[in-house]
Amino acid sequence: MLPFFLFPMLPLAFQPADTSAPASARVARARTEARAAPSRRRARTMMPTRKPAAGVTTRRGASRPTQVLSQRALNRALLERQLLLRRSKRSIPEVVEHLIGLQAQAPNPPYYGLWTRLEDFHQDALASRLLDRSLVRIVLMRGTIHLVTARDALLLRPLVNPFLERALFTGSGYGRNLDGVDLKALVAAGRALVEARPLTLTELGAALGERWPDTDTASLAQAIRLLVPLVQVPPRGIWGVGGNPACTTLESWVGKPLDAAPSVDDVVLRYLAAFGPASTQDIQAWSGLTRLGEVTERLRPRLRTFVDEQGRELFDLPDAPRPDPETPAPVRFLPEFDNVLLSHADRTRIISEEDRKRIATRNGMVPGAILVDGFFHGTWKLQQHRGTTILHIEPHRRLSAQDRAALSAEGARLLSFAAPEAKTHDVQFSRPA
Repeated sequence: MLPFFLFPMLPLAFQPADTSAPASARVARARTEARAAPSRRRARTMMPTRKPAAGVTTRRGASRPTQVLSQRALNRALLERQLLLRRSKRSIPEVVEHLIGLQAQAPNPPYYGLWTRLEDFHQDALASRLLDRSLVRIVLMRGTIHLVTARDALLLRPLVNPFLERALFTGSGYGRNLDGVDLKALVAAGRALVEARPLTLTELGAALGERWPDTDTASLAQAIRLLVPLVQVPPRGIWGVGGNPACTTLESWVGKPLDAAPSVDDVVLRYLAAFGPASTQDIQAWSGLTRLGEVTERLRPRLRTFVDEQGRELFDLPDAPRPDPETPAPVRFLPEFDNVLLSHADRTRIISEEDRKRIATRNGMVPGAILVDGFFHGTWKLQQHRGTTILHIEPHRRLSAQDRAALSAEGARLLSFAAPEAKTHDVQFSRPA
């Protein structure tokens, strides 16, 4: 069973939200679709697939060939937009909104994600934003915890609600335990409990179990987690502070209602600004939304189109940066779960398929990653040992002396950020795996 804080790459995608339908009606529809899902999945596996032709193509109805973007061109565009070619002087809220959030399954990855992207970043600068409620930790894209601005949480959560409702019944075993439970009553009861005071999911399940004593308490709590927009309140997410996350509703925490008319078009444009050029399938992989071909077609007059080396059509903002493919890329340390490794259907612009499979785990954990010349080259982790903080670097291929020296220097800066109180620091390399 997956841990409560993580539903990585859930198999069910969702359509853009119909926010006009009552939640109870959407949930009922999700239950119906969940029962039919196995037969639909079997049908899909029988559908033939076609690989697009490589090379320069001409879009139907177009008068001139479409430019082909190489893997390195896509890599440098991604690094530029992800603030990984040079550190930025932007504010924390500006960067978090530009990136459309940072994955935050664990408390510390967003700190490392901002450290590797921002000049002069300190942990207290992020912690203070969580304490003043301008940033929040909430379940969003792909059913995973994201650190986002309060404004984006109110916008994005309505868009992902249909996915989370369906995920309750198809992405986990919890939905099967809720047969016979009045979900409208359950949601009302759960909302009242967490708005009275923030609760951990264990506490919430136990409290709900008093009213539904014959139902699995973990399933009751997970239903609230997926059907009600819950934020993890501080001290969860504060650097150096542990403990189980306690939750309350987003609306009560920030004092504002959810966006009544969120625009999927605007979110797609923002995705391209942070992750493009990208295919429709890439956008769907990042968001979980389906049928986004309708959106990209609607936006086509406002976009530029390219193709990759496999012939897939890519969309982009006309004025978005697309650096020279030979632009130098510094070594970078990415945190666990960094979206730059997770937000495309075809991730070979930054990590090879072999490496992607190699680091994949059954429960969806994504290790810290090193980038060399802009591409994934291995993993890293920190370890405390007798007053020394050790940075372990595990390269997946042989490093040049120059790259090794660059990683050692950047690693020393990482250690100074992560463990300034340690008596000594050490950077250690393992043999290429």
